[in-house]
Amino acid sequence: MDRKFTVRIAAVTLCAALAIGGAMQSFPSTPKRTVAQAPVVVSDVQPVSSTPRDFVPKDLPAVAFLPEQIVSTAAISADTVEDIVMPEPSVEAGFACDVTMTATPVAGAMMSVDITAPCHGSERVTLHHSGLMFTMLMQPDGGLSVEIPALTEQALVIASFLDGGGAVAMAEVSSVPFYDRVVLQWRGDAGLQLHAREFDAEYFADGHIWHGAGGDTSRAATGQGGFLTVLGTGDAPDALLAEVYTFPSGMTQAAGTVALTIETEIIASNCDSRVEAQTLEIRNGGELTSKELTIDVPGCDAVGDFLLLKNLVEDLTIAAK
Repeated sequence: MDRKFTVRIAAVTLCAALAIGGAMQSFPSTPKRTVAQAPVVVSDVQPVSSTPRDFVPKDLPAVAFLPEQIVSTAAISADTVEDIVMPEPSVEAGFACDVTMTATPVAGAMMSVDITAPCHGSERVTLHHSGLMFTMLMQPDGGLSVEIPALTEQALVIASFLDGGGAVAMAEVSSVPFYDRVVLQWRGDAGLQLHAREFDAEYFADGHIWHGAGGDTSRAATGQGGFLTVLGTGDAPDALLAEVYTFPSGMTQAAGTVALTIETEIIASNCDSRVEAQTLEIRNGGELTSKELTIDVPGCDAVGDFLLLKNLVEDLTIAAK
C-alpha cells in the first residue's frame, strides 16, 4: 500500500470518563501533513458480556441459551457444551448434511478450527468466540480450516450458517495467560487497520507489525515478538472482519513498550460516513474487556489519506521475564 499520502490527525472526543486523545504519528518520507477533524466516540471499557447491536449477525444458530451468551462464550464451561442444542441436520441429494467442527490448540495460544458442512458449500459462515466474530466463505466442497487466537483457556467456538444450522467445538488452550491480545473488529469495507510497533520500531521496519507484515506464531512461541492474525473474508455478504495482535508478554526476554494505533484509510466506501468498530483486550492474564468506537470519517475529497487514531488502545508495557 502506498503510504505517500497526506496523513491526518484524528481529534478524539470522549464519552463517559475515558481520557483518550488523538495524536499525529510520524511516517518516514511522507509529504507535509494536513489536519482533519475526525471525532471518535469511545465507550467505557466493559467486561465482555455482549457485543454492540450492529455486530450481532442475523444468522445466530438456534442454540439453547440467550444471544448475549452466544457472543460471550467465555461464560460457557466444558460441562455445558453438551447442553447446546443445534438444529436437526437436513438431507439433500441423498446424503447427510451434518455439520461437524473440531478445535485443536496449536502454538501461540491459537486454535486450529476445521469445519465440515457438505450441504453448505460456498456459503457464508459466522464464527463466534468470546465476543470475537468474523465471517468466512466455505469451500465449494463444504470444508473450512482457519486458525483463531484463543481469548480464554476454555475456548468455545460456534459456527453459524444463514439457515440456522451450525456446530460447536471447544479446545483447552492452557497457554492463553502467557499472551497479551488486542482485537479490532468491524463490519464491511471500513478501511480499518491495527498497527503495533514493538520497542520503538519505525514504520515499515522490523518490529512494525500490521497486515502488510504480520509476523508469525514462531516469533511469539519463542518469546521474540508478536504477530497479527487477519480474520474474515471481505467477499462474504455483510462481512464481519477482525485483526488480532498477539504479544508473548509472559515469556519474552525483552522490555519496553509496544505502541498500538488504529488507522483508518479514507476510501470511497467509508468517506463522509460513520464507522463503528469494537476492541477486545486481554492483558497480563486478566479479564477480557471490550470497548466500542464510533469514528466520523472526513469527506470524500480526502480519499487516499489516513487517519491515525492513537491511544484508542493503550500501549503494551512489557517487562522481561
